Amino acid sequence: MKLLNLVALSLSLLPAVSGAPLDTSGPSPLVFQRQNQPANQLLSYIFQLFPVNNDVEIGVCGDIVVIFARGTTEPGNVGSLVGPPLFGALRKRMGANGGQTLAVQGVDRYDASVTAYLQGGDASGSQQMADLVSKAMKQCPSSKIVMSGYSQGGQLVHNAARLLPASTMAAVSSVVIFGDPYSRFPVQGASPGKVRIFCHLGDDICVDGDIILLQHLTYFMDVDEAATYILANAK
Repeated sequence: MKLLNLVALSLSLLPAVSGAPLDTSGPSPLVFQRQNQPANQLLSYIFQLFPVNNDVEIGVCGDIVVIFARGTTEPGNVGSLVGPPLFGALRKRMGANGGQTLAVQGVDRYDASVTAYLQGGDASGSQQMADLVSKAMKQCPSSKIVMSGYSQGGQLVHNAARLLPASTMAAVSSVVIFGDPYSRFPVQGASPGKVRIFCHLGDDICVDGDIILLQHLTYFMDVDEAATYILANAK
C-alpha cells in the first residue's frame, strides 16, 4: 500500500484510536494532542516506516548536506536499512563536535524498481540526484556536500557523477556507497581519496549480480565508520 493511502487510513482512524470524536471546536491543540496520543504514535510509526527527507527541496542547509539514494524497493525517499542509521550516526558525532548541523535530501523522483536496477539504475532518479547536488551547492555554498547511496542507489551515484561537470564533482566533499553494484568502477570526477565504498564479502550485488543475500542487508553495521569518514573529509 502506498504511503498516502496509509496516511489517509491513519487519519481516518484518529477518532477510533483515541476513543473520542475529532471536534475542531473543542479543546486546544495541546489537549487534543494529549487525548490522541495513541493516534499520534501510530502516525509516527508510519512515518518511520516511510522515511522522507527533503531538506534541500525546502531550502534547508547544514554544515553537511547528504544527498542519498535508497536501495531497490525501499520505502520513502531515503529507505530504511542504511540511510536513517547513517544520518543518526552523523548527527551523534556532529552534536559532539560543537553542535554541527546536518541536512538530508532523498532522491524521490525514483521508483527504485527491480527493472531499473537490472537496466543499470533508474534514469530519472540519476538525473534528479545530479540536479540535487547542483542545487545544494548553489543554495548552500558553505556546506560540505556528500553523495551517498545504497544498492541501486549506488548506481544512481555513479550515474549522477557522470552527468555532472568535473568542477562540480571536484567540489563534492565525500562519496560513500554501500553495497555498490558498480564497485569495480571509479566514481567519475571524484578524487579516489574522497570515495569510500562498502562491500561485504559474498555480497552478490557488489559484483553486479542480482541475488539478495544476507551480506547485502547488513550495511547498517558500517554506518559508524562511514560517518567518521564523511566528517574527516569535511574538515
